[in-house]
Amino acid sequence: MVGSFLLTLLPILVIVCMLVIFKKSADISGIVGWLCVSAVAFLFFNTSLEVILRSTISGIIRSFPVSLIVLTSLFMMAYMEKTGALKRIIIFIKTISSHNKAVQIMMINIGFGTLMVAVGATPVSLLPPILIAMGYSTYVAIALPSIGYDALCTYALLGAPVVAFVDFANRFLGPGNEITPSQAGSIFYMFLPVVSTLIGFCMLYIVDKWNGIKKGFLPCIVTGGVIAVVAYFTNKVDNLVTLTGVLCGLAVIVVMALYLKVTGKNIIDRSNLTEEEKAYEKQYPLWKALSPWIILIGLILALNLPKPAYDFLYNLKLPINGIAVDGKGIVTRAVWNAYTWIAVAVVISMLFIRPKASQVKESFKVWWKRAPRPVFSAAIFFAIGEIMNYSNWSMETMKYQSASMIKVLADVSANAFSGAYGFITGFIGLFGGFITGSEASTIAMFANYTMETAKNLNMGLNGLIIATAALAFGGGLASVISPAKLQNAAASIDKLGEENKVIRIAFVFALILTFVTSVYAMLLLQIGVNI
Repeated sequence: MVGSFLLTLLPILVIVCMLVIFKKSADISGIVGWLCVSAVAFLFFNTSLEVILRSTISGIIRSFPVSLIVLTSLFMMAYMEKTGALKRIIIFIKTISSHNKAVQIMMINIGFGTLMVAVGATPVSLLPPILIAMGYSTYVAIALPSIGYDALCTYALLGAPVVAFVDFANRFLGPGNEITPSQAGSIFYMFLPVVSTLIGFCMLYIVDKWNGIKKGFLPCIVTGGVIAVVAYFTNKVDNLVTLTGVLCGLAVIVVMALYLKVTGKNIIDRSNLTEEEKAYEKQYPLWKALSPWIILIGLILALNLPKPAYDFLYNLKLPINGIAVDGKGIVTRAVWNAYTWIAVAVVISMLFIRPKASQVKESFKVWWKRAPRPVFSAAIFFAIGEIMNYSNWSMETMKYQSASMIKVLADVSANAFSGAYGFITGFIGLFGGFITGSEASTIAMFANYTMETAKNLNMGLNGLIIATAALAFGGGLASVISPAKLQNAAASIDKLGEENKVIRIAFVFALILTFVTSVYAMLLLQIGVNI
């Protein structure tokens, strides 16, 4: 068992070495990790090349709710950039709440940051230049966008991580025991009030230490409360779960604007705009710039709010057959998943933005340059997780010959951690998020392991979801220590190298937030929350 356990850890350790020692990107580290896990599965876990190939393809297909959203959202952002829409949105954000820094931080980094990442934009690329223009230091401009949206990472990309979790959970639980998005959401949302409020305090501390927390205490508490209330209701209903990020982001923006109004402060201050920006502001209407996002949100609401429409689209599984190792069809839900509607929203928005042919051509050119590596990174870790899950599977008998790599990890973990396992999963998620670069990929690699361990420990369905939710939140919190994201933020303001100063304090905050998340998970397990 010890030998199998060490061999199972080997591919994970190789990925860590590639990232930390050799400083390779997530996609390169991922392909090396895939080669390593394939070799270990083939040589030591009696896994045929057919199973490895099928698992790889299956994993890539199962990644579609994440990888194809990355693909389409990157095109949307390239299109908005080349048509000037993004520039107009950035000018608008620069005018927000210059007289109350705490509200400005909550509104821009949690409100707009969450909204952006929910519809596929990247706050770590867009917000740092805005914060610099508002007078924040380089250190702050890199740090805040990297942490602001972390609490709601589960609902990024129109809920792609939570959709991925539900699919993994239902495969694990088997026919007749499936859970719905709202059942998963009813557990996941419980972490949001605590984590989002603490992230707000972390941002205030980064800006002005304890004085910042003192001045921004009320706006921070209000922001956490708003997210708690909105998430409570969106996670009660299947057809609203994927919109949690969008609606929480919008709610924070609206409530912070009302807070400014009540306290007698101006919501909009155009004094820090240049003459060129003021001219562009008049030339390019804000509604036109926002039209791709407005249309996307409108489409998602129209297709999800009416229960009959949601039930029809969600149950339209459109499986891909003949590939999966276990012989079952791989559910795609291609018409329901957000990547389809991101593409549709871009096409419809052309009626309003009226891009030139050269702008569309440039959009495709930029997209082709930017998209392949992030899309591959999103997919490869799903493939690694699938190989680990189906190692030791026999295509002849259609069952496991002995324990898979996931089963080995789960058995050792159950014996080692026992009753403390609920506390450990958050840190496993943090580790997973660091090596994969995203919460969805963390779920892909470690969700089956977490659920298998929870099953071994007789934690029940509720305990299984709580443990995996802690894993997911740990993966989301890793965004603030992700080298790629911090470098992205630094590069957007031409300050590469400055991210090294940020990662020190970010690492401390990530550990503190993960510790609190883990304690909270243990508390939920002790209370015995029901879905």
